Amino acid sequence: MNTNITVDAKGMACPMPIVKAKKALDSLQTGQVMEVLSTDKGSVKDFQAWVKQTNHELTQHVEEDGVYKFYVRKV
Repeated sequence: MNTNITVDAKGMACPMPIVKAKKALDSLQTGQVMEVLSTDKGSVKDFQAWVKQTNHELTQHVEEDGVYKFYVRKV
């Protein structure tokens, strides 16, 4: 997946992955995609709730070797 920015929030606990993601997403234009890397298991539910609240699109999330990858398209 093509991304415009990657946010490395590995090793950070809630709410820091969301805080860093929000700051990065503010710098993107509509339609651009942000990748967020997190090791916090709680971030799965956090990101699902956050995109619903902000009306952005969680296009995909995967887990590889304990790293959760979230792809968020700015709407």
